[in-house]
Amino acid sequence: MQARFDVLVEVNCETDFVAKNENFRAFVKDITLHIAAAHPLYVSRDDVPGALIEAEREIYKAQVKGKPETVMNKIVDGKLEKFYSTVCLLEQGFIKNPDQTIRELVSAKIAELGENIVIRRFTRYLVGEALAHDAAVAPASEAAA
Repeated sequence: MQARFDVLVEVNCETDFVAKNENFRAFVKDITLHIAAAHPLYVSRDDVPGALIEAEREIYKAQVKGKPETVMNKIVDGKLEKFYSTVCLLEQGFIKNPDQTIRELVSAKIAELGENIVIRRFTRYLVGEALAHDAAVAPASEAAA
């Protein structure tokens, strides 16, 4: 059985003329397919909660315990960069061309179309996945049965 994903993404541009352009629509489809395949959690670094970054930093520090302070900081920073490239959409390598990040793809489309483009937000659904509300309610209703 294969999992099925649905993705809802908000990509903004400045005019309807560009929004109706086939090139722009193909770009949005590519972004949607990338989100389904790569499973990013956030659009950019700015969206990652500070508590999560600190927790990751502490894990990485524990992994390199015993190294000199300067070396440890460089290793931790490198591991954080890798973390960002995994969880942030704009930092990820594009699935159709892994040498190009999504940020670089957006910049290329801005240059090509001559208009500002911004990926605002996205949601990725696994079809058949319980919603957070359903998961919280289900155990109580099962216990009553």
